[in-house]
Amino acid sequence: MSEFRRVTDSLSVSPQVTEADMARAAAQGFVLVINNRPDGEDPSQPSSAAIEAAARAAGMDYLHVPVRGGPTQEQVDAVRAATQGAGGPVLAFCRSGTRSIVTWSIGQALAGEDRETLVNQGREAGYDLSGVLPA
Repeated sequence: MSEFRRVTDSLSVSPQVTEADMARAAAQGFVLVINNRPDGEDPSQPSSAAIEAAARAAGMDYLHVPVRGGPTQEQVDAVRAATQGAGGPVLAFCRSGTRSIVTWSIGQALAGEDRETLVNQGREAGYDLSGVLPA
C-alpha cells in the first residue's frame, strides 16, 4: 500500500501505486490520478492501462503524463491544467513521488506561487525542492 503524501488541500503525491490503492484513493476523496511514471521503467510496476482501469472503476479520472528526468514545459502545463480543472483533490505519482511534485511545483512557480511556500510544502511532504525551483 502506497503512502499518499499531502502537499496541499488539492494535491497529494505518492510513490508507485497499485491497482488496489485506487479504491482507497477514491475513498479519501481524490477525483483525479496523474501518473508521471513512464511504462516499463521497472518490470514489476503496474502498467498505466492497469492503473487507469482501476482508477476509473473507482470513479476517478486518470491522466498519464510520463516524465523522464526533468519535466518539459508541455508536461508542466498538462499537469497544471489537469490539477486546476480537476474539481477536487488530485493524487499524482511516479516511482518515488519526486517527479510528480517537481512537475507540479514548477507549474505553480511559473504561475507566480512563492518559492519559499513551495519549498516548505515539498519539505512537509518529504521532498526537497530547494535545488529545483529558481531562486
